[in-house]
Amino acid sequence: MSSEYVHLEHDGKLLLVELDGSGPASPIMGRDEAIAGYTIRLPHPDEVEAMGINWSLRRVNRIRLDSEDHIVNYGTPHIPWPEHWAWKDSVISDSCVDPVARESVYRTIHRVVSKVVIENSNGEILMVKVARGFFSGCWTLPGGFVDYGEHPREAAVREALEELGVSIEIPDPLGEQGEVIVGDEPSIVQTEIFNEEGINWVSFTYKCKTNLSGQEIVPKDDEIDEAKWFPMDEALEVAVSIFDIEAINRL
Repeated sequence: MSSEYVHLEHDGKLLLVELDGSGPASPIMGRDEAIAGYTIRLPHPDEVEAMGINWSLRRVNRIRLDSEDHIVNYGTPHIPWPEHWAWKDSVISDSCVDPVARESVYRTIHRVVSKVVIENSNGEILMVKVARGFFSGCWTLPGGFVDYGEHPREAAVREALEELGVSIEIPDPLGEQGEVIVGDEPSIVQTEIFNEEGINWVSFTYKCKTNLSGQEIVPKDDEIDEAKWFPMDEALEVAVSIFDIEAINRL
């Protein structure tokens, strides 16, 4: 069987087929793969063509499972709302959905991070050298993953406290978090897929002007090796994240 698939998604609906290529098929919540085996999968390109569906290619991901490579073509279907397709959110609830399809859906879920450009009155930017994770040993802006149900601005404030032990206040003139905090609101939202695995990242970066007067910077053990103020040009030289570099340049 071909290991090339098509991931067609529109308004929260995903095209799935039965093992014989017939479809559309829908997951059944709570079904056990150990009993029924895999019964639903993503369609192959020729099966989509046979259904008469026109679509545009957006990107190609390579998914490696059990030492096998699978090519997944992500596309936009040129059709009205596909009422009889599967809800994308239901894929994870059915263990009989082929692992390639479930992994494909997993990779389309945004990984949301929130960061903050803390700038003092000298125009210096506070950077941290991380001790673990993707940027281990590198200088980045303070920040991290946004928790479930958490506003990105709130996450940036929390991460500054957790990573550095400092309390900051980020302006919120529109009261997005429920309370108006006066001030300018320089911020930037970025999205990027960095490699052929297709993990999608969204980064919210805010700006906060403060000298942290009276506060001691205490890097979190086992997470932050060091924290340091850098002049703007040096901050850009040491930064390694594309998100950080763009945010510093624009903010």
